[in-house]
Amino acid sequence: MLRNILFKLSLYIWFVLWSPLLIVGLISSKLERKIILADAWGVLYLLRVIGGVKYQIHYPQTNENGIPFQHNVNSRLDGRSIIASKHMSTFEVAILFTHIPNCFFILKRELLWIPIYGWAFARIGLIGVNRTRGHTNMKALMHRVTNKIMNGMTLIIFPEGTRVKPNQNIPLKRGLMFIAEQLKLPITPVGVDTGLYWPKRGRIKSGTAHIYFEPELPSSATLDEIRTAINKHSC
Repeated sequence: MLRNILFKLSLYIWFVLWSPLLIVGLISSKLERKIILADAWGVLYLLRVIGGVKYQIHYPQTNENGIPFQHNVNSRLDGRSIIASKHMSTFEVAILFTHIPNCFFILKRELLWIPIYGWAFARIGLIGVNRTRGHTNMKALMHRVTNKIMNGMTLIIFPEGTRVKPNQNIPLKRGLMFIAEQLKLPITPVGVDTGLYWPKRGRIKSGTAHIYFEPELPSSATLDEIRTAINKHSC
Protein backbone atom coordinates (compact mmCIF):
# COMPACT_ATOMS: atom_id res chain seq x y z
CA MET A 1 0.00 0.00 0.00
CA LEU A 2 2.78 2.46 0.96
CA ARG A 3 4.70 1.73 -2.25
CA ASN A 4 1.57 2.41 -4.29
CA ILE A 5 0.89 5.72 -2.54
CA LEU A 6 4.50 6.86 -2.92
CA PHE A 7 4.54 6.01 -6.61
CA LYS A 8 1.29 7.82 -7.40
CA LEU A 9 2.40 10.84 -5.39
CA SER A 10 5.80 10.95 -7.09
CA LEU A 11 4.15 10.56 -10.50
CA TYR A 12 1.80 13.46 -9.81
CA ILE A 13 4.71 15.68 -8.71
CA TRP A 14 6.73 14.59 -11.74
CA PHE A 15 3.98 15.57 -14.18
CA VAL A 16 3.48 18.93 -12.46
CA LEU A 17 7.21 19.72 -12.57
CA TRP A 18 7.41 18.94 -16.28
CA SER A 19 4.37 21.04 -17.21
CA PRO A 20 6.30 24.36 -17.61
CA LEU A 21 8.80 22.68 -19.92
CA LEU A 22 6.00 21.25 -22.02
CA ILE A 23 4.56 24.74 -22.44
CA VAL A 24 7.96 26.02 -23.60
CA GLY A 25 8.24 23.05 -25.96
CA LEU A 26 5.13 24.12 -27.83
CA ILE A 27 7.29 26.48 -29.88
CA SER A 28 8.81 23.51 -31.74
CA SER A 29 7.56 19.99 -32.44
CA LYS A 30 11.13 18.63 -32.33
CA LEU A 31 11.82 20.28 -28.98
CA GLU A 32 8.48 19.10 -27.61
CA ARG A 33 9.20 15.53 -28.65
CA LYS A 34 12.55 15.60 -26.83
CA ILE A 35 10.87 16.94 -23.70
CA ILE A 36 8.11 14.33 -23.77
CA LEU A 37 10.69 11.62 -24.43
CA ALA A 38 12.65 12.65 -21.33
CA ASP A 39 9.37 12.83 -19.40
CA ALA A 40 8.48 9.26 -20.44
CA TRP A 41 11.93 7.95 -19.47
CA GLY A 42 11.38 9.58 -16.08
CA VAL A 43 8.08 7.77 -15.63
CA LEU A 44 9.80 4.44 -16.31
CA TYR A 45 12.54 5.38 -13.84
CA LEU A 46 10.04 6.21 -11.08
CA LEU A 47 8.17 3.00 -11.75
CA ARG A 48 11.38 0.99 -11.40
CA VAL A 49 12.88 2.79 -8.38
CA ILE A 50 9.75 3.49 -6.35
CA GLY A 51 7.31 0.92 -7.73
CA GLY A 52 9.82 -1.90 -8.10
CA VAL A 53 8.58 -2.62 -11.63
CA LYS A 54 11.06 -3.38 -14.41
CA TYR A 55 10.44 -4.45 -17.99
CA GLN A 56 11.97 -6.67 -20.63
CA ILE A 57 11.45 -6.44 -24.38
CA HIS A 58 11.42 -9.60 -26.49
CA TYR A 59 12.02 -9.57 -30.25
CA PRO A 60 11.60 -12.42 -32.77
CA GLN A 61 14.59 -14.73 -32.62
CA THR A 62 17.49 -14.17 -35.03
CA ASN A 63 20.83 -15.86 -35.62
CA GLU A 64 24.18 -14.24 -34.82
CA ASN A 65 24.01 -12.20 -38.03
CA GLY A 66 20.64 -10.73 -37.15
CA ILE A 67 18.78 -12.80 -39.75
CA PRO A 68 15.46 -14.31 -38.61
CA PHE A 69 15.54 -18.09 -38.17
CA GLN A 70 12.53 -18.23 -40.47
CA HIS A 71 12.50 -15.72 -43.33
CA ASN A 72 9.55 -13.37 -43.00
CA VAL A 73 8.13 -12.79 -46.48
CA ASN A 74 5.91 -10.03 -45.08
CA SER A 75 8.82 -7.70 -44.32
CA ARG A 76 9.29 -4.59 -46.46
CA LEU A 77 12.71 -3.57 -47.71
CA ASP A 78 12.30 -0.15 -46.07
CA GLY A 79 11.45 -1.76 -42.74
CA ARG A 80 8.14 0.07 -42.40
CA SER A 81 5.20 -1.49 -40.61
CA ILE A 82 2.31 -0.58 -38.34
CA ILE A 83 2.85 -1.44 -34.67
CA ALA A 84 -0.35 -3.02 -33.33
CA SER A 85 -0.06 -3.43 -29.57
CA LYS A 86 -2.21 -4.92 -26.88
CA HIS A 87 -3.17 -2.17 -24.43
CA MET A 88 -3.28 -2.83 -20.69
CA SER A 89 -1.58 0.15 -19.10
CA THR A 90 0.12 3.52 -19.47
CA PHE A 91 3.25 1.42 -18.92
CA GLU A 92 3.47 0.06 -22.48
CA VAL A 93 2.71 3.50 -23.91
CA ALA A 94 5.85 4.86 -22.24
CA ILE A 95 7.91 1.83 -23.28
CA LEU A 96 6.87 1.96 -26.93
CA PHE A 97 7.32 5.73 -27.15
CA THR A 98 10.84 5.58 -25.71
CA HIS A 99 11.96 2.59 -27.79
CA ILE A 100 10.44 3.25 -31.22
CA PRO A 101 12.03 6.35 -32.80
CA ASN A 102 9.85 9.02 -34.38
CA CYS A 103 6.58 7.26 -33.59
CA PHE A 104 3.04 8.57 -33.29
CA PHE A 105 -0.20 7.23 -31.84
CA ILE A 106 -3.86 7.35 -32.79
CA LEU A 107 -5.95 8.11 -29.72
CA LYS A 108 -9.27 9.50 -28.56
CA ARG A 109 -9.44 13.19 -29.41
CA GLU A 110 -10.56 13.97 -25.85
CA LEU A 111 -7.04 13.17 -24.64
CA LEU A 112 -5.73 16.07 -26.71
CA TRP A 113 -8.01 18.43 -24.79
CA ILE A 114 -6.14 17.81 -21.51
CA PRO A 115 -4.45 21.09 -20.53
CA ILE A 116 -0.71 21.21 -21.27
CA TYR A 117 -0.14 17.48 -21.80
CA GLY A 118 -2.85 17.20 -24.42
CA TRP A 119 -1.49 20.28 -26.20
CA ALA A 120 1.99 18.74 -26.14
CA PHE A 121 0.70 15.45 -27.58
CA ALA A 122 -0.96 17.33 -30.42
CA ARG A 123 2.23 19.33 -31.04
CA ILE A 124 4.32 16.19 -31.63
CA GLY A 125 1.81 14.76 -34.08
CA LEU A 126 -0.39 12.40 -32.11
CA ILE A 127 -3.71 12.06 -33.93
CA GLY A 128 -7.01 12.37 -32.12
CA VAL A 129 -10.10 10.80 -33.67
CA ASN A 130 -13.80 11.33 -33.17
CA ARG A 131 -15.16 7.81 -33.15
CA THR A 132 -18.72 8.96 -33.75
CA ARG A 133 -18.09 10.33 -37.27
CA GLY A 134 -17.63 6.98 -38.97
CA HIS A 135 -16.49 6.90 -42.60
CA THR A 136 -15.86 10.64 -42.92
CA ASN A 137 -13.51 10.42 -39.96
CA MET A 138 -11.60 7.52 -41.58
CA LYS A 139 -10.99 9.55 -44.74
CA ALA A 140 -9.52 12.44 -42.77
CA LEU A 141 -7.53 10.02 -40.63
CA MET A 142 -6.00 8.28 -43.66
CA HIS A 143 -4.82 11.59 -45.08
CA ARG A 144 -3.03 12.54 -41.86
CA VAL A 145 -1.57 9.09 -41.27
CA THR A 146 -0.27 8.85 -44.84
CA ASN A 147 1.52 12.18 -44.58
CA LYS A 148 3.26 11.18 -41.34
CA ILE A 149 4.35 7.77 -42.61
CA MET A 150 5.65 9.32 -45.84
CA ASN A 151 7.75 11.59 -43.61
CA GLY A 152 9.36 8.57 -41.97
CA MET A 153 7.21 8.27 -38.85
CA THR A 154 5.96 4.96 -37.39
CA LEU A 155 2.34 4.44 -36.48
CA ILE A 156 1.54 2.74 -33.16
CA ILE A 157 -2.07 1.74 -32.72
CA PHE A 158 -3.98 -0.07 -29.97
CA PRO A 159 -6.53 -2.07 -31.98
CA GLU A 160 -8.58 -3.00 -28.90
CA GLY A 161 -9.47 0.67 -28.61
CA THR A 162 -9.17 0.78 -24.82
CA ARG A 163 -7.13 -0.58 -21.94
CA VAL A 164 -8.03 -4.15 -21.02
CA LYS A 165 -7.52 -6.26 -17.94
CA PRO A 166 -5.18 -9.28 -17.78
CA ASN A 167 -6.78 -12.33 -19.44
CA GLN A 168 -9.33 -10.09 -21.16
CA ASN A 169 -9.61 -10.76 -24.89
CA ILE A 170 -11.93 -8.36 -26.70
CA PRO A 171 -12.82 -7.82 -30.39
CA LEU A 172 -10.49 -5.49 -32.28
CA LYS A 173 -11.50 -2.32 -34.08
CA ARG A 174 -11.57 -2.55 -37.88
CA GLY A 175 -9.70 0.73 -38.35
CA LEU A 176 -6.33 -1.05 -38.17
CA MET A 177 -7.22 -3.31 -41.12
CA PHE A 178 -8.43 -0.34 -43.16
CA ILE A 179 -5.21 1.61 -42.62
CA ALA A 180 -2.95 -1.40 -43.30
CA GLU A 181 -4.77 -2.33 -46.50
CA GLN A 182 -4.87 1.23 -47.80
CA LEU A 183 -1.17 1.85 -47.18
CA LYS A 184 -0.04 -1.71 -47.99
CA LEU A 185 1.92 -1.83 -44.74
CA PRO A 186 2.58 -5.06 -42.83
CA ILE A 187 1.52 -5.26 -39.19
CA THR A 188 3.88 -5.90 -36.28
CA PRO A 189 1.82 -7.38 -33.41
CA VAL A 190 2.96 -6.62 -29.87
CA GLY A 191 1.82 -8.53 -26.79
CA VAL A 192 2.17 -7.22 -23.23
CA ASP A 193 1.52 -8.29 -19.65
CA THR A 194 1.93 -4.80 -18.17
CA GLY A 195 -1.54 -4.89 -16.64
CA LEU A 196 -0.25 -7.29 -14.02
CA TYR A 197 2.10 -4.63 -12.67
CA TRP A 198 0.53 -1.26 -13.42
CA PRO A 199 -3.19 -1.90 -13.93
CA LYS A 200 -5.76 0.58 -15.15
CA ARG A 201 -7.20 0.57 -11.65
CA GLY A 202 -5.73 -0.84 -8.48
CA ARG A 203 -2.28 -1.15 -6.94
CA ILE A 204 1.01 -1.50 -8.72
CA LYS A 205 2.85 -4.78 -8.17
CA SER A 206 6.62 -5.17 -8.19
CA GLY A 207 8.13 -7.51 -10.77
CA THR A 208 9.21 -7.61 -14.41
CA ALA A 209 6.74 -6.82 -17.17
CA HIS A 210 7.25 -8.21 -20.67
CA ILE A 211 6.78 -6.71 -24.12
CA TYR A 212 6.66 -9.23 -26.98
CA PHE A 213 7.27 -8.14 -30.58
CA GLU A 214 5.86 -10.87 -32.81
CA PRO A 215 6.78 -11.64 -36.46
CA GLU A 216 5.11 -9.34 -38.99
CA LEU A 217 1.75 -10.12 -40.51
CA PRO A 218 0.76 -9.05 -44.02
CA SER A 219 -1.40 -5.99 -44.58
CA SER A 220 -4.21 -8.39 -45.52
CA ALA A 221 -4.16 -10.10 -42.11
CA THR A 222 -7.55 -10.72 -40.52
CA LEU A 223 -8.63 -9.32 -37.16
CA ASP A 224 -8.58 -12.85 -35.74
CA GLU A 225 -4.95 -13.33 -36.84
CA ILE A 226 -3.93 -10.03 -35.27
CA ARG A 227 -5.84 -10.73 -32.08
CA THR A 228 -4.25 -14.19 -31.79
CA ALA A 229 -0.79 -12.65 -32.18
CA ILE A 230 -1.18 -9.90 -29.58
CA ASN A 231 -2.73 -12.36 -27.14
CA LYS A 232 -0.12 -15.08 -27.69
CA HIS A 233 1.52 -14.34 -24.35
CA SER A 234 -1.62 -13.07 -22.66
CA CYS A 235 -1.59 -13.46 -18.90
